[in-house]
Amino acid sequence: MMTGKSPCDWRFESGRPCLDLVATGIGTTGACELLDGAGRLADWLFATGLVPDGTRLDAVDESWVVRFRQLRAGVDRLLTAELGGRGDRCALDRVNALAAGAPPGLRAVRGRSGKLVRTLNGDPECGELLAAVARDAIELLTDPVARAGLRRCEAGGCRRFYLDTSRGRRRRWCSSEVCGNRERVARHRRRAAARSSDAGGS
Repeated sequence: MMTGKSPCDWRFESGRPCLDLVATGIGTTGACELLDGAGRLADWLFATGLVPDGTRLDAVDESWVVRFRQLRAGVDRLLTAELGGRGDRCALDRVNALAAGAPPGLRAVRGRSGKLVRTLNGDPECGELLAAVARDAIELLTDPVARAGLRRCEAGGCRRFYLDTSRGRRRRWCSSEVCGNRERVARHRRRAAARSSDAGGS
C-alpha cells in the first residue's frame, strides 16, 4: 500500500483496482487530477500492480489518459448508481463493452532469485489494461459478498469508494489516517468552538 502525505498523492486503500482508478479523479482528491499525463498514468499502472515491474510502457500517451479517464467516469457513475439503489444503463453499457475485451496475457518466468515472477506476454495495449480494470468492476458488482462491503467515504469533500472488510462492517472512511483524522480534528474544533461560544454567552 502506498499512502501519500497530501490529497494529491497516490493512496491505495480501496481494496480493488477499479476503485483505485475512481480515486484518481478530481471529485475524490480535492482539486487534484492525478491522471494528468502519460507519465502519471504509467506510474499508476505500476503502482496498482496492473502491470509488473519491468514492463515496457512506451506506448502510453495522451490518448491512453483520455480513455482511462472515460472508464473512470463510467465506473464512478455505475458505482454511485448502484449504491443509490438505481441503475445507470449508459454507464453499465460502457463498462460492459470494455470488460468484454481480453486483458493482458500473463506468464510466469524465473526471477533473479530463482522464484517464479509474473510478467506479461508482450507490451500491453491500452484496450487490454482497460479491460482488466472494467472486469474488476464487473466482478465486484456481481460478487454478493464483495458488493455488500462497497462503501463511499463519509468524510466531507471525499467521494472515494472502498471495500469495508472491518469486523462488524463499521468502517466509515476510506482512510482512518487521512479522512478519519481530518474528521476527528474538525469534530474537535467544532466542540471547542461550541464551548467557547457557551462560555462567552454566560
